[in-house]
Amino acid sequence: MIDFGFDKIALIGAVALIVIGPERLPKVARTVGHLMGKAQRYVADVKAEVNRSIELEELKKMKTDFEDAARNVEQSVSSEVNKTSSEMNQAWESLSSSDGSSSGGSGGGATDSYHAGEPLSEPPPAYTHPRKNWRLKRGATPQWYKQRHGVRAKAQSGAARVARFRPPRPL
Repeated sequence: MIDFGFDKIALIGAVALIVIGPERLPKVARTVGHLMGKAQRYVADVKAEVNRSIELEELKKMKTDFEDAARNVEQSVSSEVNKTSSEMNQAWESLSSSDGSSSGGSGGGATDSYHAGEPLSEPPPAYTHPRKNWRLKRGATPQWYKQRHGVRAKAQSGAARVARFRPPRPL
């Protein structure tokens, strides 16, 4: 940008005063100031738009990189799951197809424990949530621990405690 010092601005102002005249100088100065403000705003808008477009390109590149990484992870996980499920199916089929065909001598470790007349045991039942009442406030210390160590579970007044532990009256 052009370097204007105070002396150069004063010289330009004096020449403008002589050439334009004192009656039109304030109007011209206002117009020049207005045009300079518009030019500065236009330059700032262009800079901001260029910066935005650069950031947008960077974001698009990061998005594609992230999508590629997610796709790779998904493919590797699905291939491992398919591999494991096929191995499980093969193992299950080998267990179910060896219904007594093995001899009583040496054989596989899994088929030795299998008896020809017994069906395969069912898998354990699926987990069911205990359906506890979530509104109740529960402490972290378990009840069996409190009972073993004598922690009071219910608060009693002093008179109720005295009445509870008072020895019985003789008749």
